[in-house]
Amino acid sequence: MNKQLASTGLILGVISIVAGAFGAHALKKIFTENQLETFEVAVRYLMYNGLFLVAIASYSFSKKQVNSILQLCLAGVMLFSGSIFGLLFGTNLGINVKFLGPITPIGGVLMIAAWILTIYHIFRSKKENLS
Repeated sequence: MNKQLASTGLILGVISIVAGAFGAHALKKIFTENQLETFEVAVRYLMYNGLFLVAIASYSFSKKQVNSILQLCLAGVMLFSGSIFGLLFGTNLGINVKFLGPITPIGGVLMIAAWILTIYHIFRSKKENLS
């Protein structure tokens, strides 16, 4: 088992649980219903990617492959969920954070790239093992 993938995934899971609990209780008084739904999307994608990393931790990847998957996944999560959190909190604090809006889809693309790269590495290694 790759401890780097597993531990990073578990940390993302913990962050998503804490953020979800925070959203379910403390933020109900601050955010609108639409903002809470948006917050939950950011939390869900933290959890999805945490579970993804834990799920692939038992696969035998090279160190280079692990690093590329982790970098894409973490950059994606930070940009996607981080920009959503920034937009929500900034707006509620009266801070102009509109510049974060275009960052969200970039994070989404990076997360997708991490998953596609993982699929590529898995199928490529299976193909090499058959040769």
